[in-house]
Amino acid sequence: MEYRGSSDSLAVLDADSCQGVGAKNCHFDRFSNSRGLRMKGEKGFSLIELMIVVVVVAIIAALAVPALQKGIRAAENGNTFATMRTIASTEVSYYTQNTRFGRLTEINNVLSSSIGTPSGNELTRGKWVFSMTPAAPTDGELRNGYTITATRNVTGEGVTYVYELTQAGEIRQVLP
Repeated sequence: MEYRGSSDSLAVLDADSCQGVGAKNCHFDRFSNSRGLRMKGEKGFSLIELMIVVVVVAIIAALAVPALQKGIRAAENGNTFATMRTIASTEVSYYTQNTRFGRLTEINNVLSSSIGTPSGNELTRGKWVFSMTPAAPTDGELRNGYTITATRNVTGEGVTYVYELTQAGEIRQVLP
C-alpha cells in the first residue's frame, strides 16, 4: 500500500490502484510522503538513543568482566591443582627409583619442563610460583619428606592463592 496526499489527508493506494499512476509516483513505502521523500523526523538515530545504547553496553560489560576474570582465576587454580597432583605422583616414582624425593628442578626435568620455568630454586608457571620447603633441601631431608607450595599473588587483584602439597600426597588450600 502507498499513502498519497498531503500530511493532513493521506489516500491509501493498493497495487491495483497504482497501474495508471506511473512508477515514479507509485511505490510501497509507508514512511514516505507523496513526493517520495522521507518525513522530517525519520532521519536516523537520535543522540539520546545512541547514548542509551552505549550506557546499556557499558552496564553489561561492567557485569561481565568481573565474572570473566573470576572464571579465568578458577580455571588457573584448577590447572595448578592438577599440576600439583602430577608432581605428587612423579615424586612417588622418583622416590621408588632414588630412595628419596626429588627437588622441584629434578621433578621438572623428569616431566620435560612441563611444570614451569626454573628461577633459582623456584618454578614459575604463568601467574603461579612453585617453591619447595626448605628451598634447597639436602638428600637426607628429601628421604624424610617434602612440602611444595604453589603461590599466586598478582598485584592489583587483592587475593593471594596458596596451595600446599606434602609427601603424603595431600593438597590443601592455605589461602584464601
